[in-house]
Amino acid sequence: MKRKTIILSILSFLYATFIIIGNSFLIKGSFAFLKKYLFLNLILYILLIIGFYYLLKIIFNFLEKKKSNLKLYKLKNLKIYQLFNKHPFIFSLIFMLICWLPYFIAFYPAILSPDPSYQIKQFFHIPNKYSTYAIMLDPKVTITNHHPVLHTLLLGSCVKIGTLINNVNLGLFLYTIIQTLILASTLALTIKFLKKLNINILFPIIALIMYSFIPIFPFYALSAVKDVIFGSLIILYTMTLYHFIHTDKITLKCFIWTIILLIFITLFRNNGIHTIILSFPFLIFIVKNRQERFKIGLICILILGFNYSYNSLILPYFKITPGSIRETLSVPFQQTARLVKEHDKSLSKEDKQAIDKILTYDTLKTRYNPDLADPVKNGYNKYATSQDLKNYFKVWFKDLTKYPLTYVEATINNTYGYYYPFKTNWNIYYKYDTRIVKDGFNYHYNNLKGLRNVLAAYGLSYQYIPFQGLLINIGFNVWLLIFMFAYLFYQKKYRDLVYLTPSLVLVLVCLLSPANCYFRYALPFVFGLMLNLGIFLKSCKG
Repeated sequence: MKRKTIILSILSFLYATFIIIGNSFLIKGSFAFLKKYLFLNLILYILLIIGFYYLLKIIFNFLEKKKSNLKLYKLKNLKIYQLFNKHPFIFSLIFMLICWLPYFIAFYPAILSPDPSYQIKQFFHIPNKYSTYAIMLDPKVTITNHHPVLHTLLLGSCVKIGTLINNVNLGLFLYTIIQTLILASTLALTIKFLKKLNINILFPIIALIMYSFIPIFPFYALSAVKDVIFGSLIILYTMTLYHFIHTDKITLKCFIWTIILLIFITLFRNNGIHTIILSFPFLIFIVKNRQERFKIGLICILILGFNYSYNSLILPYFKITPGSIRETLSVPFQQTARLVKEHDKSLSKEDKQAIDKILTYDTLKTRYNPDLADPVKNGYNKYATSQDLKNYFKVWFKDLTKYPLTYVEATINNTYGYYYPFKTNWNIYYKYDTRIVKDGFNYHYNNLKGLRNVLAAYGLSYQYIPFQGLLINIGFNVWLLIFMFAYLFYQKKYRDLVYLTPSLVLVLVCLLSPANCYFRYALPFVFGLMLNLGIFLKSCKG
């Protein structure tokens, strides 16, 4: 009881804090709303803590009572279920593709947004903004590692095939087919996996319905962004972790598969290696057999070795420029921009000069966007030296001690949408992007504008549908992850905590990202919701 009380109290304080702070930043973009109505917010805070405590207590008690007595619904007499039961992967794959078909007809050949459009330009050696962000190793090589090179090559190669047959649309559709098969097959495999868990006969069916009718899945199947394939790989990785946790022996097939999977994770997202480093090594402490621990350690060494060789040897050999350091500095850059906006007159001439050598001081105040760091980063001086950066961080640290509240507000303002469920943002791509059209590529939608408008309206409005919209709400998904982690910790199921680590690491990555409440960054753990929830219920049952 004491253990439960402590965990419930921590969760309640945490959730209530998310609500109170998030509400203030949604309204005022700072703690101003909290300060102005301090007494009312304090009363609300206390009520939220009490309310969350008893709500979570009810859920905890329910899970404890039901963990070994989950009733199964009998659907054996339904022919469609018999077909699903016999061939869960093929049935789910075909069913999803049929349900997604209207999207493919309406948005043929693919949905391009700014990033994939610039990737196509990079592949065809067309000047683009990402080639100006860093000092190029070779001006003739426009591809950079700002976006994963493998994804740029895959997308660009498909478009290249289209240009060879004088049909860019067909080339883009080839990419769409590849990406759709990867995503749909991964989700179908998830359903098969959930069915094998034997938690509840309805759970994999609910997952199939979600994957088939929630619009984010078909929309992102058509969107040529790197995160879709990466998200699919993270789902496969989570299932692989579960296998490692509950197996006594790592076979040669599993060993090879894991290495290939982890390599692709590092290749399809630059932060993929961080996801692996902060999750996979935990298996060493879980697996009991010394020989199996050795295999896990060997996999870690091989992946680290590959990642180092790829970034330090392979990419430089082909004169591919690494991404700019500015991409890792969104948090301090946003803090500096807010500092300049609020305390410009308090800064010394020397401090301003140090900031100016990094971020172009004169326009920094007007470039500051509390929810997006890109305008601030766009003023980064790519010719800045290491000494310039050292001088900047000296100023940054000095002002951190003088204006800590400004720094905290800047960071919360750029992140609160990831843990405050009432912050919403657009969550799909659907518009016609003309960036490559201006460079002579004949990319275009068909004449079914009415159908596109209907599907886009459905996609944009889904997040506001009561209860159902929470399924794709970023903040709510983070709440669920924290709850599952806390409950498994309460139950002392420490082994099962490992399968949640990839999603939790990706939440931390979101907090360091340049954009607040940006669905594309949260896609891997939102798409993996049903898998994580299914394994969680299995852990509760057993």
